[in-house]
Amino acid sequence: MSPPKQVALDTSLLVGLMDSRDIWHPAAMTLRDALKGAQAQLVYFDCVISEAINVLARRAKERKRSSEFTELLTQVASQAPEDSMIWISTETRRFYQEIIGLVRDSIGALNFNDALISLGCRELGIECIATFDSDFDSIVWLKRLSSPNDIT
Repeated sequence: MSPPKQVALDTSLLVGLMDSRDIWHPAAMTLRDALKGAQAQLVYFDCVISEAINVLARRAKERKRSSEFTELLTQVASQAPEDSMIWISTETRRFYQEIIGLVRDSIGALNFNDALISLGCRELGIECIATFDSDFDSIVWLKRLSSPNDIT
């Protein structure tokens, strides 16, 4: 397989990029750099941005680091400017039954957002997702990229 042309970024990777204290931060930076080196187009879905902002806000509050949240939010907005995002949440109604089916088939391992992301990738012909979430391994039309070695 040649290097991927487009790669959707999942929440686990995006949060890892933004939060230097995240367990995935070093791996996320390495994977992002490898994707850029392979000249992959990084795809940002609106539902991933939303989920990443929610995770970062919750963590900042729980870890009593609320003073850091504004900078994290600025980083997210800079990483994925509004005009670069793909708005798939608008397709939730159309995909609803398929989303429920994917969540059901995975017995809940794949959550609602992950199912929406998977279907969005299928719809747009995106074959790869950069994520540390192994639940995407059950999606036959997606190749999960979790390290530079996965980029071929």
